[in-house]
Amino acid sequence: MEEALIETPLGWAKIEGDLEGIRSISILDDKPVETIEIPELLEDAAYQLKEYFEGKRKDFQLELNPLGTEFQLRVWKELQTIPYGKQISYLELSKKLGDVKAIRAVAAANGKNPLWIVIPCHRVIGSNGDLVGYAGGLHRKKWLLNHESPAKQGSLFPN
Repeated sequence: MEEALIETPLGWAKIEGDLEGIRSISILDDKPVETIEIPELLEDAAYQLKEYFEGKRKDFQLELNPLGTEFQLRVWKELQTIPYGKQISYLELSKKLGDVKAIRAVAAANGKNPLWIVIPCHRVIGSNGDLVGYAGGLHRKKWLLNHESPAKQGSLFPN
């Protein structure tokens, strides 16, 4: 498993992957003690993430290989259909997956998403429009949604 660290506006991102694809992208709360050179295998993932943060990329073209249960993989695949700049509720996501009663399981799978930003779990909000449940912290979710907002002159989710 190869590993890379890149600095983002929200902190340091850790990318892990191998020849089968990107296994995880996570955000670190603390600055790493040392940074490492980006392995060739992960250069494209690092480049695409940098483009995303520069506002030059809306879709990722990466080979993904997350580890999860069959249900989690279904949820993560559905998350990838949420367009850039759009949000849906956990209830809507449950309906898309064919079981409105699975809302808690869907929320739990969403919270275990191992591919930060690339599988856009930040685009899922509460049914009432509130920002809820984000493993990277609600301040990061707010930043990401504002970053993707077509209305750049104002904040989608003000303080």
